[in-house]
Amino acid sequence: MTPPAVLIAQISDLHIKRPGQMAYGVVDTAQALERCVVHLNRMQPRPHLVVISGDLVDGGAPEEYAHLLRLLAPLELPYCAIPGNHDRRENFRSALAGQDYASPHGAANLKAAIGGLDVVLLDSSVPGAPHGELDPLTLAWLEATLAVASARPALVFLHHPPYVTGIAHMDRQNLRNAPALAAIVRRHPRVRMIAAGHVHRAIVTLVAGVPATICPPINHAVDLDLTDARVPALRLEPPAFHLHVWLAGAGFGEVVTHLLPVGDFPGPYPFFAADGSLM
Repeated sequence: MTPPAVLIAQISDLHIKRPGQMAYGVVDTAQALERCVVHLNRMQPRPHLVVISGDLVDGGAPEEYAHLLRLLAPLELPYCAIPGNHDRRENFRSALAGQDYASPHGAANLKAAIGGLDVVLLDSSVPGAPHGELDPLTLAWLEATLAVASARPALVFLHHPPYVTGIAHMDRQNLRNAPALAAIVRRHPRVRMIAAGHVHRAIVTLVAGVPATICPPINHAVDLDLTDARVPALRLEPPAFHLHVWLAGAGFGEVVTHLLPVGDFPGPYPFFAADGSLM
């Protein structure tokens, strides 16, 4: 019997502030998360796991994490998270103390096994800096983790994308030691996808021959300036998230990623009438 598909919903860059505060003076990130939680709870079939890939809060303050946890409380799905550059690692660990971290201190790496799939989460945050880097202990942990159960497919999540996107002010903040990550991925073909956040746009490319994605935002998008002609800015585009679907099959199976807009939309409407004719 073919194992069932594994569904991983990815949301990213929540940027939760203290109650009543707006991000950048215009974005109600708390309302955006509330709307997304309602959408996730309504999904059928339901995702097996929600991965939150960094920047859970905007300034790293304990009050922000307390507000975040209140907003996530109605979520009826299991979730796990890694920090981004807007998080503060110590406060992040304190707020999400129930996660099974690979180490009690330092980078907040962790792994989850969902059915026939491994979900590996890497902490790429650098305390006090906007760019990303995987420290030597994280790289060693990733190598050792991927060497175990080498027949199981794995998805790797981190906050900072290990490649450039063409948006200059974001590319200056990407993963600084991306070649080290790519080298490990090449040695472990069970890695089927690398998924990041940080850029607030849906982006797809290849890293070390593996599909690599960036999660769209549930709140505000980064302005798509590919000429570096404008000041860094945001846009209020339709909110969305990624649904990664692992399908068992030959070798390590297949992974497909769907972009899902957040909200209520008309439909579904049938294509065919009762007599089988196209409507």
